[in-house]
Amino acid sequence: MARDAKAFLLRIDPAVLAAVRKWAEDDLRSLNGQIEYLLRQAVARRGVKLPDPAGGTDGDDPPAGGVQSGG
Repeated sequence: MARDAKAFLLRIDPAVLAAVRKWAEDDLRSLNGQIEYLLRQAVARRGVKLPDPAGGTDGDDPPAGGVQSGG
């Protein structure tokens, strides 16, 4: 891993997992990247300022060539 990230087990409803996996594919992200993207958005909406991901954007933009889905 390029940055200091913590691994943890996540229990998730299979339908939610499938939807997030599809969304990640649509946005050209890994499943892990998509989950972190969604969590960062949720945390930001709560007013918490996080440092930018190492080597990435502020999390608001889809990757180059990707299409940001509504939600």
